[in-house]
Amino acid sequence: LAVGWGSGMDAAWATSPGGCELVQSIMDCTGRRLSSIPGNLRGDTEELFLDDNTIQVLGNASLLLYPQLWHLSLTRNRLELIEPGAFLSSQGLEVLSLTDNLLFTNYSLTAAALSALPALRTLDLAGNQLREDMVSVLVSNLSSLESLSVARNIIMRLDSSIFTNLTQLLELNLERNYIFEIDNAFEGLQRLQRLNIAYNYLPCLVGFGLTQLRVLNVSNNVIEWFLTLQSDELFELEVLDLSHNRLLFFPALPRRSRLRSLLLQDNRMSFYQRLPNGTSLANVTVQFLIIDGNSTNITTVRLWDELCHSNLSSLRLLDMSQNQVWGLPDDFLAQMPSLTHLKLNQNCLEAFHLPEEDPLAMLTELDLSQNQLVELGVKVGTGDVLPNLQLFNLSTNRLQALPPGIFTHTRKITTLDLSRNRVDLCPQPGEAESLPCVDIRGVETLTHLSLAGCGLQGLSSRPFQGTSLMHLDLSDNRRVLSGDPGWLQDLVLTLRVLSLRNTSLSPTAVDFSALSSLARLDLSGNSLAAFPASLGALRLRSLDLRDNCLPALPPDVARAPLGSSLRELYLSRNPYNCCTLGWWDALQRAEGLRVPDGPQVTCRHGSRALSPGALPEPVLRSCRWRTADLALLYLVLALPTCLTLLVAFVVVFLVLKEKLLKMVKSRCGQSSPY
Repeated sequence: LAVGWGSGMDAAWATSPGGCELVQSIMDCTGRRLSSIPGNLRGDTEELFLDDNTIQVLGNASLLLYPQLWHLSLTRNRLELIEPGAFLSSQGLEVLSLTDNLLFTNYSLTAAALSALPALRTLDLAGNQLREDMVSVLVSNLSSLESLSVARNIIMRLDSSIFTNLTQLLELNLERNYIFEIDNAFEGLQRLQRLNIAYNYLPCLVGFGLTQLRVLNVSNNVIEWFLTLQSDELFELEVLDLSHNRLLFFPALPRRSRLRSLLLQDNRMSFYQRLPNGTSLANVTVQFLIIDGNSTNITTVRLWDELCHSNLSSLRLLDMSQNQVWGLPDDFLAQMPSLTHLKLNQNCLEAFHLPEEDPLAMLTELDLSQNQLVELGVKVGTGDVLPNLQLFNLSTNRLQALPPGIFTHTRKITTLDLSRNRVDLCPQPGEAESLPCVDIRGVETLTHLSLAGCGLQGLSSRPFQGTSLMHLDLSDNRRVLSGDPGWLQDLVLTLRVLSLRNTSLSPTAVDFSALSSLARLDLSGNSLAAFPASLGALRLRSLDLRDNCLPALPPDVARAPLGSSLRELYLSRNPYNCCTLGWWDALQRAEGLRVPDGPQVTCRHGSRALSPGALPEPVLRSCRWRTADLALLYLVLALPTCLTLLVAFVVVFLVLKEKLLKMVKSRCGQSSPY
């Protein structure tokens, strides 16, 4: 339980005599090593937090001094007993948290104490090692309860006797127990709206008939079947979470409901209208034998038509990811005219065909990633195709092209992920209809595009013309930069995030200076041996240079426009020279710059990898010899050579002096012709 206070609160925190924190009528004694409730707190205390202490017993006189208390929290103590008269002076208590204690030891006496709370609305008994019989005793006289949590206990079986008197209950949390059977346990809870039975061991849910329930969470069980009681009564159910189970078939849902979110992620579900080899199962049925006491009921269901009685017209979110779906039944999506989010990723789909009439007109997000798609079937005519679609994820499939003109009528598409398909961008107008490629030119709403790992062989002929791309991912395309770099000219005004990771980039392959709006740039994994000079004029916020071959960064990198704007810089896994770390020291002094992988940055000195911030003294001396005395070293090496050449010249001159003088005299001493 958490309590928040607005910024407009007038009272300031103060310390009470017991060392607790006080604000207005709220007393916080969390983590004070208290073995009992302090008796010197303010008498007008309304909320008292005693979490993380060592209280073992709540005695009859523990709360006598606090008659106005309406919220008490004793989470994570060692509470074993609440004496029967402990709450007699706290008749107004509405919220009680007893999470993570040892109430199983004296639960019957504790139950007597709880029965004296006529106004109790919220009770948390999670983590107390309670069995179902103990829970039944503890809550037997709490008819005022609206919210009950018995999560993280050792409940195994639920029947109609456990929650009999909880007629006002709105919310029940049973998650993380060991429940494997439920026998009419909730039929008497006529006001129950939220039920959480996640992380248990339920094998099936058959005859579900809680019409008043709005939210049902039965995720992370071992459910293979979910069958709703078939009736014409309206179910108020809005959210049904069956994710992380072992469902074999699509759940049999109510004929009439308000269902908005259906979560079926991570099951073993498929449809059986036809098998992957084309075999039809149109005449195959399955029979459910339902035994309830002395009565036996047989229900027959056609496998290929699991939706025959379900009303999905109000459904907004359908998550069927991580299943074994290889195809959808005919008209399956047509039953969901209000659907806005559809997740079919991580299945076995080889083809996906949109309905011909009114094809998911409200859909804003469609995720078909990590399937085996080789075909996307869309009949592009004069009408709109997915007119409200904003996010389209087709990554990790086997697509080579998309239907020509698919984006012509998709008026709101902003994000397209085609990564890890063998697609190419259409290079010239008109070729989209004849070549296996994707044409995105003129899609003005498109701002995010991922083409990572598509095997692109170079970009040319302005494939991004007419778009407003802000995020572009071209990573893991080793030859994408082998063509004309003119593709950048259509992105200079809008592009803010660019990933060229693992693209065989050379320092001069791309002129980044024109990308004035660029804020994030990923150049990792490119074996760069020199820092691209065109980066210096950019005002990036984030730059990734990991996994390259950089020996150093420019000495003035911190003073350049790039250095003044950078807020995040990744530098690890480069062979930096330990003797040329002036740039590193400058970056450490740069205000507002963060190097998240700084602890992993190393430099090389011989065969050693060292941390640039803690170089040993011998290494520093060696570097000073190599750098500071380098000019002197060159002088020492050059001086003997110069002296040798000078001596040799003098010797030659002296040896040949007489011959040279005679030769000069003979030439200059001849009579003039005039």
